[in-house]
Amino acid sequence: MARYLGIAAALAAAGASALSPEQLLSLPRRGVASPSPNGKISLVTTTQYSFEEQENSAVIQVLDLKTGNLTDSAFNASEINEIAWLPGSETGIIYINGTNEEILGGVTIWIGDAANASASKLVASLDAPYSGLKVANTSLGNLNFLVNSLAYANGTAFNPQSAPTPRSTARFYDNIYPRHWDTWLTKQRYAVFGGTLLGNASYALADSGLRNLLQGINYTTTRPESPVQPFGGSGDYDISSDGATYAFLSKAPHLNKANFTASYIYVGSFNSSSPAVAFNSPETEASDAGHKGASGVPTFSPDGSKLAYIQQDGDYYESDRWKLYVLDISNDGTNISTSNWKGLASDWNRSPDSIQWAPDSQSIYVTAEDYAIVRAFHVPLSAEADFVPQNLTSVTSVSGISVLPDSSLLVSATSIWTSRDYYLLSTGGEKKNLFSSVDVDEALSSLGPHTYSEFFYDGSLPDFDQQLHALVVKPSNFSENETYPLAYIIHGGPQGSNGNIWSYRWNFQLWADQGYVVVAPNPTGSTGFGQELTDAIQGEWGSYPYEDIVLAWEYIKENLSFVDTDNGILAGASYGGYMSNWVQGHDLGREFKAIVTHDGVTNTESAYSSEELWFMRHDYKGSPLEPNSTYKKWNPLNHISNFSTPQFVIHNTLDYRLPESEGLLLFNILQTKGVPSRFLNFPDENHWVLDPENSLVWNTEIFNWINHYSKGTDLDTEPIGE
Repeated sequence: MARYLGIAAALAAAGASALSPEQLLSLPRRGVASPSPNGKISLVTTTQYSFEEQENSAVIQVLDLKTGNLTDSAFNASEINEIAWLPGSETGIIYINGTNEEILGGVTIWIGDAANASASKLVASLDAPYSGLKVANTSLGNLNFLVNSLAYANGTAFNPQSAPTPRSTARFYDNIYPRHWDTWLTKQRYAVFGGTLLGNASYALADSGLRNLLQGINYTTTRPESPVQPFGGSGDYDISSDGATYAFLSKAPHLNKANFTASYIYVGSFNSSSPAVAFNSPETEASDAGHKGASGVPTFSPDGSKLAYIQQDGDYYESDRWKLYVLDISNDGTNISTSNWKGLASDWNRSPDSIQWAPDSQSIYVTAEDYAIVRAFHVPLSAEADFVPQNLTSVTSVSGISVLPDSSLLVSATSIWTSRDYYLLSTGGEKKNLFSSVDVDEALSSLGPHTYSEFFYDGSLPDFDQQLHALVVKPSNFSENETYPLAYIIHGGPQGSNGNIWSYRWNFQLWADQGYVVVAPNPTGSTGFGQELTDAIQGEWGSYPYEDIVLAWEYIKENLSFVDTDNGILAGASYGGYMSNWVQGHDLGREFKAIVTHDGVTNTESAYSSEELWFMRHDYKGSPLEPNSTYKKWNPLNHISNFSTPQFVIHNTLDYRLPESEGLLLFNILQTKGVPSRFLNFPDENHWVLDPENSLVWNTEIFNWINHYSKGTDLDTEPIGE
């Protein structure tokens, strides 16, 4: 704790406005605003960690969409897992309570009113920890709803609280996909379940109970699963406004998940026992047109007559361009038919990642990354292939949009300088600010766009007709008369980006407020600048991206007079960790006082110890068995004779994408060579560090390391040793 207090004291001496790790991790984390059907209020779930109490607290808040006032509701957020609005109501809600007095490990469904917490009524008791609630009114006055849960192969929901405990801890596989992200696979898979609350019986659950909507789908290789793990949620499925039709996505049933990214959208009739059918699987119009990759965000139009979704073309490339599609849906009560399948703005060189329909069902709002900012765009159903959507939103990045009844947009956003903004955007483009965290959170009061800038520079990619991009973030107490050491941060992916967003993991403003100028380049491989730049990294991990990073560093040295490159540090995670290791073995590595590598690749020839092998097949141009692959060519171990810059290595035990042996290998090499180095491991973290207490240690130890080598501060002696 002494080191934490020491850092706080140093920050105070440098200027009271500086953001500390503990302040960052103690901030309220406000979710995406969910507006009521009448568009007058919105619900916001806010969580906050207390280091004093060592626990998270949560509150459900109400955002007034007229005044911008954000106030606490009377609902108990410690019990309520999630809330959905009742369609057609003013302030009616339906929610899942995370407890069930009758069934250990089960949950309950309640109906209430956002304006009157005491009016809530228990309507259903469910026998497993279901989540992801979506609901629709039917013509009979009933409520049809969807939820998801882990399920056994026979289709019944899995409740870990009541499941028998195996007598052995053995894991036994004959499949190439034994684990994923941070979890060893079990025999259970996620499934979407449908149920009905009867309007003429005070919304009691129908006797038929819940039905597993994935049952009956034929497969040869991969069992159907929705939501798709590890990051899938309720956005992987939807229900039409009349409750008659459902849709969900699932991985391709004839392809292995380790080697292929392909997934399809299935549609079915809610009141029919017939299995759902995929409309973009092999031998369909979509597949025959060359669209065979991952699918996403199936979303029904408000009138229920259409379904929009996104899909990639390549079936083993996660960063292929997402394209927007729409088709007509017809349901006769038993059978579903689809027609008029069409791509919208198919030539648009951006990747939409969310879908919201306009109230009249004649156009769609999407979000997409564009020049390091996530923006909102409007796409009419009449859009032809050459239609180029225009940006609607501001300089902050969109986290979520909702279309209100008057067709205006409610936008939830973040940026380098704000953890959450809410604003309204009229159809005429007028912006009305509702709320900003910098106005209410004291720790953010000195932040603003004045700390943020960007520059463009010439990159190395041949025949690429645009400049590359980099972010610049200054300390919040920046002085024009001083220079600050460079903190050069390389993004992961590698098909990713350094964007103008708020993060509780790699927070650029926090790094800057340690007394650095952060520069975060977007080299070859980056997303949001056109698909050509993204695709160009294939088979070129150590070439163009490294050259781009060198060119950006040279630009900084020559043009940013307030940046001290002589005392700079380099840091990166995942692919950024790989690049940190690559830089360590090359000339640029001698230009930094210290390097930080988080969960990075050390030995590319061991890349097949990962789980998503399609990633390796694509980026390294094949498997290690193939002579034309690039596993050997871009291996950091080829250059370990040059390793000499002090390096801090972090690698977590639950990282199955890049196993912790990569970090241990790097640390052992550095130690053997006598290069000053430290190794930090979290046995309970995956590719990321999410626990606030762990994150505090992560930030503190990194800053302790880089400050010592960049600024000459004392280096603590706390690590475990002989």
